[in-house]
Order: sequence, then structure tokens, then C-alpha cells
Amino acid sequence: MYEKRTYRNLVKSDDLIKFEVIVKETDLLIRAEKDLSHKARESVLKYRNQLETYMTMDPSFKKSLIPIEEKPYSTEIIKEMIKASFLTHVGPMAAVAGAISEAVYRDLKHCSNELIIENGGDIYLSTSKERTVGIYAGFSPLSMKIGIVIDPYTSPLAICTSSGTVGHSLSFGKADAVCVLSKSGALADAAATAIGNMIQTKEDIEQGLTRGKEIEGISGVLIILGEKIGVWGEIRLIKL
Repeated sequence: MYEKRTYRNLVKSDDLIKFEVIVKETDLLIRAEKDLSHKARESVLKYRNQLETYMTMDPSFKKSLIPIEEKPYSTEIIKEMIKASFLTHVGPMAAVAGAISEAVYRDLKHCSNELIIENGGDIYLSTSKERTVGIYAGFSPLSMKIGIVIDPYTSPLAICTSSGTVGHSLSFGKADAVCVLSKSGALADAAATAIGNMIQTKEDIEQGLTRGKEIEGISGVLIILGEKIGVWGEIRLIKL
């Protein structure tokens, strides 16, 4: 069933051209200096083919909720997802959206200095100007009220979000939003899932932030549950 992605309206980037690339479950919204939809679609098809082929050869890659060893025939995107899963103690598919966002970014970055690639709420971006990424947190009173300011010197950067109350992605927690910043798209995505799984009550927010500090390669964590918010690391918030 199609889920209307209303949160995409939060991204303000009137200086860039916007286009979508949809291939099966992969649904990208890309903003760039010019229309790169053809190249982006080719990139998505390439990485989806790698993932689908690998899952045919190793079905546990798709189903496992814990880290698994990589096979000798692993491609780069597979290796990144498996590495992220070991660092965060979740299954490799927890990293898929962030991994695809970064992989497509790498294929397009030579064609546009400004790039914002969003894949189901997981973003990989490169920017030469200050930008704000809005935080959609379902029915939380903080949803659509705050954003994360991204400074140019921090990019390229992944901003990935997991939720136990929004969307169809698997989460064992109850946080309205767990947002993680990292240079690695796969790691940010997997870490958001891992931390999100820990959050059952508002009292768990501090423990979730502590977990984020322990994961090498994570630069910031934001957790929202209801009216409560917790923040750690290199995150600058702004009211929207």
C-alpha cells in the first residue's frame, strides 16, 4: 500500500531542481543543481540488482535481525551494510535505505555540487550553504516544530531517522523519532534503528543517547518521544 510522504514538504530547497526516482520499494526524492533523474535511476537499478542478487545467494542477509558474516562475493554496498550491522548489533537490512542514499550520492556527486538525496526519511546530502532538515515525528507535539541545521563544513553527511510510530520500517521501540548523524549512510541508518529499538518510555532517552556515544562514527543523536527530547553530539537545532 502506498504511503503518502507528507514529510517531504518540510525540506526547503527552492534553489535546486527536484525529481523522484521510484524502483520497487526504493523511493528517492532528489534535489540537485540539474535534472539527473536518468543517471539516478541507473544508479538505483545497479544497487538494487546487487542487493537482490546477494539476497538470492544468501537469504539470511534479508531476514536476519542480527549481524551476519559477509560472503566472498560481497559488493561494496553489501560490505558497508554488514559493517554497520556489526557496529550497531542489528541485521544488515536495517542499513539499506541509508546505504542506497549514500551510494547514489557517490554516483551523482560529480554532476552536482549540491545534492540532497532522501530515501524514506533517510537523507544523504552535500551542501555549500547552510540548510535545515525538518524533523517529522508523527503525533509528537514537536513534530514539524524543530529542524537540524546542517553547516557546509560538516557535509557530505547522512541524517537518518527511525520511528516506532511512523512508517512501515521494522522497529521494536516506541520513539516518535530517533535521528542519527554520520558520514556513513549505512551506519546512520543502522544506528537509528538500534537506538530506536531501545526506547520504550521517556526514561529510556538518556540510555539511548549513551548508546549513540558508544558507536564509533556517529556524530550526533536526537530522540523524540511525545513532548520529550534528548540530544547529544554535533546537532544544532532551530525552531521551524
